[in-house]
Amino acid sequence: MSIHPPTNSNSFQKSYVVQAKDIDSLNHVNNVVYLQWANDIAAEHWKQLSNPSIDASYFWVCLRHEIDYLGEALLGDAVDILTWVGVSKGVKSTRHISISKGDKLLCKLVSTWCLIDAHTKRPTRINQDILDLLGKE
Repeated sequence: MSIHPPTNSNSFQKSYVVQAKDIDSLNHVNNVVYLQWANDIAAEHWKQLSNPSIDASYFWVCLRHEIDYLGEALLGDAVDILTWVGVSKGVKSTRHISISKGDKLLCKLVSTWCLIDAHTKRPTRINQDILDLLGKE
């Protein structure tokens, strides 16, 4: 997995300062917190891309997370969380996330998401309107 989005992607980034609630008994950010950050940035990115009409028609559910933990973050560390959408085909879309502290990559994650029709509650094909929002052809 690349840790940098393709130049034509609709990437999204935010910074975060590690809080006491993020720290575990080993005095570093707990692994589950990285997953929460990944889920939060995915939701924030979708909110930025989407609109009320799309949100009334569709929602995403996560099917899989694949996480590589490569470093640690400590209380007070500033981390950058970056996300972008990868391959989107059929009913599934992949989302990439990297979490870094300065130049050091702490965590990389790939999630597989499924698009759900809000009315039928069943998987639905990712149509061109959704692909356009994601920055996909």
